[in-house]
Amino acid sequence: MLALIRALSRLPGVGPKSAQKLGLYLAQNKAEAAELAGAIEEVRLHIGTCRRCGNLAEGELCPVCADPSRNDAVIAVVETAADVLAIEKSGEFSGVYHVLGGALNPLEGVGPESLSIGALLERARDAEEIILATSMTVEGEATAAYLSEQLAPLGVKLSRPAYGLPVGGTLEYVDEVTLARALAHRLPVTE
Repeated sequence: MLALIRALSRLPGVGPKSAQKLGLYLAQNKAEAAELAGAIEEVRLHIGTCRRCGNLAEGELCPVCADPSRNDAVIAVVETAADVLAIEKSGEFSGVYHVLGGALNPLEGVGPESLSIGALLERARDAEEIILATSMTVEGEATAAYLSEQLAPLGVKLSRPAYGLPVGGTLEYVDEVTLARALAHRLPVTE
């Protein structure tokens, strides 16, 4: 039981108390424990990375790269597969992705050689637009700046997602950086 709790506590977002609670629940619910174990084994055996973009895939290609209706000329560069899921939930993007495998972080030993930048540069030769959709953290911004420098000589259109305010939010609760960027990158009102 202690080994299960230790293993669960190593999962992102699961602290010691949550791991204990989950472990006790699984110990008391054998059918659900078996279902979870089977699902984890299925992931271990059958989920890998897409040979084209680095996203999660059950075969050689992820569902996005395997979809012939996607626009291969527009590539959104993201840090992780979780970022792909977030963009896909929006239902607004019809291009393809390139998953870097993280963001530049010299303090953690993550340099350009640690990310799939070489593969991106190859794919960018056939692209019309590269959307640098890295996170708005210091590391994500540094990664976007580095990629911009590397991609500029190729002559491909480069863009970043717009900065903005959350729908339904009020200005009173928006952090200063988000508000400053929203004001700096404001758009004209159209009729």
